[in-house]
This record gives sequence, C-alpha cells and structure tokens, in this order.
Amino acid sequence: MIASVRGRVLEVGLNSVVVEVGGIGLDLRCTPETLSTLRKGHEVALPTSLVVREDSLSLFGLADSDEKELFELLQTASGVGAKTALTMLACLSPNVLRSSIATEDVKMLTRVPGIGQKGAQRIILELKDRIGVSSATISTVAPSATWEQQVHTGLVGLGWSVREADSAVAAVREEATDPVDVGALLRAALRTLGKR
Repeated sequence: MIASVRGRVLEVGLNSVVVEVGGIGLDLRCTPETLSTLRKGHEVALPTSLVVREDSLSLFGLADSDEKELFELLQTASGVGAKTALTMLACLSPNVLRSSIATEDVKMLTRVPGIGQKGAQRIILELKDRIGVSSATISTVAPSATWEQQVHTGLVGLGWSVREADSAVAAVREEATDPVDVGALLRAALRTLGKR
C-alpha cells in the first residue's frame, strides 16, 4: 500500500497531479480544492490511497489524513466507489459530509452529482454508526463551498489570474444545473479562457 507521496510537482491537470518520486512520475487523482494548492515545480507531500481493481491501479492524493480516512470509509458503503467518494469530497468538506451522514441530511448528500435519494439513504444507513461525529462538530460545521468558489479556486490553482478566473466563472454561470457538476463547469470555464 502506498500511504503517502513526497516529491516535486511535474504537472497539475483538471483532476490529477503528476508528482515525481525517485525519478518516477506518479499520477494522483485529487479534488479541485487540493489541486488548487499545488504548483508546478514545488515540493509536495500528500497522504494517498491506492485503489486496486481488476483492470487498474489508481492512486488518489488527499489533502490530509482526515480526508484520507473519510475517503476510505465512504468506499465501504454499497455503491460508493473511489470516483464517487472523491466527488463527494470535492463537493462537501469532510466535516459537512460527516455532519450530513450523522444528522441524516439526505438533501445535502444529494447535492453531490451521481448521488440520488436512495443512494444518500443507503450511505446514511451504512455509515451513520461508523462516521464518528460529536455534537460539537455538528454545531460548528460551515456550509460547503459553492460551485463558483470551487471552479474559481481550481482555475487559480491552474495558473490563471484572479481576474481571469472571475470572468470565466461569470461566463459559465448560466450552464450551472441542479445538481451541479463542478468538473463540467471547470472544463467549460477553461474552454472560455482558451478562446481568449
């Protein structure tokens, strides 16, 4: 198991980063928020989770050990794979996710693309007793970042200026649907920037 990665950032993409470790470039899937903190050429240390499937080995880079623990716990729920777990963490912070599961907030969980009412209820049923949330944590949970903030952060993390990111977010605002697909909106924003 690869528990963590430390090395130089070679590339930052839309949903992954390539980190050079001992002369080998490792491709790590990450949330837009994590990607926004990474810069090409800089050193980085990320906790990781290796997901083994019949046809692939995928390495996921997480912001911290708390996010890694939750990422792995989410995958123990029926119907939640690595991609869905990463999408959940991209849309909702670990504290909001834990609080939503502990308080049985189906509406909050269905904000995540790909999770419907039944899926949210199943996740709550299977993880509520294992999520480990105190009442103090629930009362101090802040709302998750809006899609505008996530797309803006992703664009700035990819090297665009704050002003360019502002105009790109404004340009794709009408494309936002319910539920919001942050990845699609980020790609649309990049296309608008590419036309300039």
